[in-house]
Amino acid sequence: MDQLSPTRPASDDAQSAPKADPLPPASAAPQTEAKNAPKWRTRLLMFGLPAILIAAGGYYWLTSGGSVSTDNAYVQMDKVSVAAEVGGRVTEVAVRDGQQVAAGQLLFRIDGEPYRLNVAQATAAIDAAQVEVGNLSASANTSSVDIAAAREDVKFAEVNFGRQAALMEKGFTTKASYDASRHAVSQARERVRQAEASAVEARTKLAGGPSSGVNPQVEAARVQRAQAQVNLGRTEIRAPSGGRVAQSDRLQIGQMMVAGLPAVTLVDTLHPWVEANFKETDLADMRIGQRAEISFDAYPGLKVRGHVLVIGAGTGSEFSVLPAQNATGNWVKVTQRVPVKIAFDEKPSREMIAGLSADVRVFTDGGAVTGK
Repeated sequence: MDQLSPTRPASDDAQSAPKADPLPPASAAPQTEAKNAPKWRTRLLMFGLPAILIAAGGYYWLTSGGSVSTDNAYVQMDKVSVAAEVGGRVTEVAVRDGQQVAAGQLLFRIDGEPYRLNVAQATAAIDAAQVEVGNLSASANTSSVDIAAAREDVKFAEVNFGRQAALMEKGFTTKASYDASRHAVSQARERVRQAEASAVEARTKLAGGPSSGVNPQVEAARVQRAQAQVNLGRTEIRAPSGGRVAQSDRLQIGQMMVAGLPAVTLVDTLHPWVEANFKETDLADMRIGQRAEISFDAYPGLKVRGHVLVIGAGTGSEFSVLPAQNATGNWVKVTQRVPVKIAFDEKPSREMIAGLSADVRVFTDGGAVTGK
C-alpha cells in the first residue's frame, strides 16, 4: 500500500538511488582536432602569406634594378624603294605581292622599242662620223697637193718677176708689166699660205682627242650609242638586292611609268632588328653590347635573345618633321625617348614582319654578349 500511495513524493526515491558516472561521448577527440585545424590554417594565412609576399617583393626589388624594359619597340627591316630609271609603258609584271626575290631577278619590264630605235640612231651617227673622218683625211691629202702646186706657182712667178726686173733696168719693159709680175708673186705666196692653213685645219679635225686618241666626232657618237644601250637595258627593272616584294599592286600592265617614281618596295626579311624607344631616364646604365630579351605581341610565349647594337645619336623629337620648340614660353618638360637598336643573337623561330610590336628588356647589370 505504501508503494502505491500517491502521497509519497517521488523525489525521495530519486534521492535515495545511487548516481552513476556519465560515459564520455565517442566523438570527443575528432571534435577537438576539428577545432584545432582552423587555428593552424588561420596562423598559416596570417604569417605565411605575408612572408611570401615580402619574399616576392624583395626578389623583384633586387632583380628589377639590373634591367630596363619598354613596350615601345617595333621590328624593323631594310626597305628599298625600286623605281624605273627610264619612262615608258609597262609591258610585263614578273612578281606578285609578298613574293621572295633574289638580287638581279626581273621585277617588271618597260616597252623597249623606242630605246632600240635610239640605239639604231646612235649607230648611224657613228657611221656618219667615220665617213666625216674619211672626208677630212681626203681633204688633208688634197691640201698637201694644193700646197705643192702653190709652191710651184710661187717659183714660176718669182722667175717671171726676175725677168721683168732685168728688162725694167734696161728699159725694155713697161712699168705695168713689172708691177703685174710682182703682184703675181705675192698672189702665189698667199695661195701657199692658204693651202698650208687648210692642211692644218684638216689635220686638226682629223686628229684624235688628247685623252682617248680617237676622233672626237666618232667618240661622241660612240658615247651616244652607249647611253642608248644603257637606257635600253634599264627597260628591264631588276631587284637590286634580295627581299620580299611589297606594294606591287601599283604595277599594272599598260600603265605609264615615270622615271624616278617608286614602283615597288623590297623588304629585307633576312636581317631584321628591333628599334626600342627607351626613356632617357633608362639610359644611365645602358651600354652597347649588353644582352637583351625580346618578346612579341604577335607570338605569345616567343622570346628571342639579342644585344644592344646602337644607342641613338638623338631623341626621336630631334629627327621629327616638326621638332619641338623648347624655347617658347609655354614649355612643358616631357621625358624624351631615345631609339636603341637591338640586334638578334639567334634566328627567331617565327617569321618576322616589319612593324611588329615588341617588348624589350635590356639587362644593365654588366652582362654583355661575348665578344661585343
